[in-house]
Amino acid sequence: MSVGIDDISFYTSNFYLDLKSLADVQNIDAEKYYQGIGQEKMGIVGADEDVVTMAAAAALPLLERCERSQIDTLMFATETGVDQSKAAGVFVHGLLDLPNRCRVVELKQACYSATAAIQMACAIVARDPRRKVLVLASDIARYDLASSGEATQGCGAVAVLIGANPKLVEIAPESGRYTEDVMDFWRPNYRSTALVDGKYSTKIYLTALKQAYSDYLEQGGAEFDQLDYLCYHLPFSRMAEKAQTQLSRYTHSERDKEALDAMVMPTLNYNRIIGNSYTASIYIGLASLLDNPELELSGQRVGFFSYGSGCVSEFFSGTVMPGYRDYLHTDKHQAMLQARTELSYTEYLKFYNFECPADGGDHRMPEQTKGPFRLEAINQHKRVYSAR
Repeated sequence: MSVGIDDISFYTSNFYLDLKSLADVQNIDAEKYYQGIGQEKMGIVGADEDVVTMAAAAALPLLERCERSQIDTLMFATETGVDQSKAAGVFVHGLLDLPNRCRVVELKQACYSATAAIQMACAIVARDPRRKVLVLASDIARYDLASSGEATQGCGAVAVLIGANPKLVEIAPESGRYTEDVMDFWRPNYRSTALVDGKYSTKIYLTALKQAYSDYLEQGGAEFDQLDYLCYHLPFSRMAEKAQTQLSRYTHSERDKEALDAMVMPTLNYNRIIGNSYTASIYIGLASLLDNPELELSGQRVGFFSYGSGCVSEFFSGTVMPGYRDYLHTDKHQAMLQARTELSYTEYLKFYNFECPADGGDHRMPEQTKGPFRLEAINQHKRVYSAR
């Protein structure tokens, strides 16, 4: 029996800022962003949109094909949680009308926790192949204005259905892990924006990559030149290219630069135009790869490197199943992206500076999102969600 990804769908906000607008305000060449970090646009959430509404929207297409009664576990991975006690997934559980006989839990470890959720989900399904596990990863990357991280902001959510005899990707059991207590990126409870030591974080990312991959090989994983594609965690698209160069050198790969680039580039298309989505980014990268109409991926082996600052990382692989293309949501993904609204820099500032009320009153949220779910109100410190 094989276990893996039976379905996958992603969602991002209805609004975006083209990084050229940011570059114009900063009086710099837009190529610093387009080429320098590999980013073109960043998704911006409306006042009535958050990680819950995005995650529920990402999951909706999966439920059109799967009996809700089969889902007995929902795991919600995020570092942008909406409550210090209640799991964001419980709100999603209600919005999606999932069965009451279902376990729901929220996982946090920077950008890594979606991978932990997927590995746990595979174990649950292996124990009882009749069940399916819904893994949701949803985040909003937010940094201080005029900081080095501002251009790498973004948002997005991905829904991954884990099941037996999967239709999309069979996940291999071998995985390599690496953890080290470092402070390369963090967000204390009293801050709404993250703090990052950019150069140090890049260094730790690449160190963790080598260590996790080395452990992966020791566990019996595939050699680098046996991998056809690689999905990396994507704080910005250029990071994947740096990681690919580092790993190819570490493994003494005989592939030339063109071949090495071809392993990664198809995974970057969505990330370039939605920005950083933290826990969701690596699996939105997988969606980008699977949705590529120019590639026939059946039987191809995909490597995954998941990294969460602080830090925890994991390297594993999966094989794309024959007939996978019949089960994709490519048209919906493309339609969603094409329907987005571009913001001017002034409009972006208004969105950025909006603050959720915290006084305990009854506050109705401005109607901005066109998505299927919205944050309708915050009343007596309670978040009230609704379907459109």
